[in-house]
Amino acid sequence: MPGANQRALEKAKSLPADALILDLEDAVAPDAKADARKRVAAAAASGEYGHREVTIRVNGPGTAWHADDLRAAAEAGPDAVVVPKVDSAETVREIERALEAAGAPDRTAIWAMVETPRAMLDARAVAGASERLTVLVMGTNDLAKELHAEHVPGRAPLLTGLSLALLAARETGKVILDGVYNDVQDLDGFEAECVQGRQFGFDGKTLIHPSQVAPCNRVFAPSEQQVERARKIIDAFDEATREGRGVVTVDGRMIENLHVEDARRILALAAAVAGR
Repeated sequence: MPGANQRALEKAKSLPADALILDLEDAVAPDAKADARKRVAAAAASGEYGHREVTIRVNGPGTAWHADDLRAAAEAGPDAVVVPKVDSAETVREIERALEAAGAPDRTAIWAMVETPRAMLDARAVAGASERLTVLVMGTNDLAKELHAEHVPGRAPLLTGLSLALLAARETGKVILDGVYNDVQDLDGFEAECVQGRQFGFDGKTLIHPSQVAPCNRVFAPSEQQVERARKIIDAFDEATREGRGVVTVDGRMIENLHVEDARRILALAAAVAGR
């Protein structure tokens, strides 16, 4: 949500999104950044966004606004500070030190945007640099620019980078969000990319328009069929355990511990979605 647009900040209070990024970077013109900083800090501190996680995206390291943005965000105490162009573990530690020096509460996490070739190659070091860093956010537009790649259906030019970042997130136990889809008129293309992201293993997707929220929620939430199968797997495994049987099958397929763990993850996600 553009931080300079008060109407957008108000509208965000009614969106069925899990998290909001109140933006001070790309969506705000240079001459509006100081005013946007005040608006966003006040919004993040207001407590008026219900269950939604509220984050502030600051301007990137090396820009004229970065230090002031971090100080204002730390004082506002949002759920997280989203930082673009994070491509090294030292950058993460510098951000952490700046937030702590400015008095950021312990609950304010760091969401690191990884969007350069260096960030892809050093994604594991970035993800593991700090306990305060909880989320990696794919910056696919900037990554495509850096690679001189074209935006094509299926995102073949970006798949190596997406995979490296996913591996880093899973190895370090962090959440990872897929990048944005630029054509807000193409909901079929958007949904196809959501499906691809879910199949890859992303935890969610970053969005640029309210029209994208509903299809994204639908794709990333477990379907009724997935929930039913997960329950079936757990019930069959529990029954086999009680009976001392070492072999478990569901619908003709062998079931192992890894399938049970995945089934429990699906049910936990479904419960979290239902709770929202």
